[in-house]
Amino acid sequence: MKETVTATPVLPPAPGAERHLALDVANTVIALPGGRCVDLLDTPDAVGRWLAERDLAPAEIGLQELCAGQLRSLRDQIRALFAACAGGLPVPAAALTAVNDALTRAPAASLLHWDPARGLYRAPCHPLTRIVEHALAVLAADAADLLTGPDAERLIACASTPCNRYLLRYGRRHWCSTRCGDRARAARAYARRPRPGTG
Repeated sequence: MKETVTATPVLPPAPGAERHLALDVANTVIALPGGRCVDLLDTPDAVGRWLAERDLAPAEIGLQELCAGQLRSLRDQIRALFAACAGGLPVPAAALTAVNDALTRAPAASLLHWDPARGLYRAPCHPLTRIVEHALAVLAADAADLLTGPDAERLIACASTPCNRYLLRYGRRHWCSTRCGDRARAARAYARRPRPGTG
C-alpha cells in the first residue's frame, strides 16, 4: 500500500509534457522512494489550479469533488493507455471507453460568433456548466493525438525506479528528470560494486 505524502516534490515537467497536456496530466501522480506517492490533483482546489494554469478553466472555477474526481479518473485511464503503449501491451478496453467518452462530452467545433466591437470570430462554445467537460475533451483529444501520432513511438516510462512518470524519449534519454537519471546511475554503480566475501 502506498503512503500518500502532502509535500509536493519539485520536479520539472517530463520531456514532451510542454507539448502534450495528456502527458502533463498523466504525470500528476508521482511515485517516490519508500512507497510514498504524491497526487498533485488530490483536492478540487488543486484540480482547479491545474486546469487554470493550463488555460482550461477560469482561475476561480470553484470545482466540486465530483468534477475533480472525473479529471482524476480520466488521468488514470490515460495512464493505463500510456502504460500499454510504452510496454507494448494490449490496450485496456475500459481506458479506450473512458477516453472516447471524454472526447464526446463537449462540442469540438469552434462556432462563429459576432461582436460589434470585434466583428466575426470563432470560439468554442462551452457554457460555464460545461467547463470540466470541455477540459476532459481537450485532454482526451491530446491523448488520442499523442497515441496515434509520430510521438507515440517515443512514449516511454521513466527508467528510474520507483518513478512512474511518462516522457517522450529524445536520443538516449530514458529518464523524466535529472534527479531520476542520477538515481538510476547511482543504482547501477552500487550494483557493480564488489560485495564483501565475493571474488
